[in-house]
Amino acid sequence: MLGIDGYEPEWQFSSRALAAAHRARFARVRDRPLVDAWLMWDLDADVWFAGGPVILGFGDLNVEITHRKFDECAITWGQIDMTTPLDWPGIRLDWRSGTLPELSALRGRALRQVNVIERVMPSQWRPRVLHAVEMIFDGARLAVYNALDENGISTADEVNLPIGFWHRVPII
Repeated sequence: MLGIDGYEPEWQFSSRALAAAHRARFARVRDRPLVDAWLMWDLDADVWFAGGPVILGFGDLNVEITHRKFDECAITWGQIDMTTPLDWPGIRLDWRSGTLPELSALRGRALRQVNVIERVMPSQWRPRVLHAVEMIFDGARLAVYNALDENGISTADEVNLPIGFWHRVPII
């Protein structure tokens, strides 16, 4: 999937289900420092290919986060072998670290808390929409969010949504 051999994400659109499914594994990386972060990189355009997973390395365990559609997220653990070539038709891709200063600034910081952020919607059919996976590190915050069928990254201090229109679901 996504041009990544062996990658089998299980897509979730419920914040509570996503949190429950990954609570035990996130507990294993709590208090560990972030060793590195990798992004799928478009070699010809020399830009981040945001349609691929964001990989966060905590020593012997990598967490892979990706979003698709309007409100789906998948978290996998160590499924991606970054030494295997990526196969996306028409685009030359590779894994890169150190490409975004906001991710590089998190290296060495211990992970303290993980939440799922959901948007509170006015619609009856879908009152809450999965929006982001938020990680709180020593002195910093990272959100890997749904940027409409791809990933977005924010290290802003707080969620950029009006008060009353978002809710945190704790993972750890």
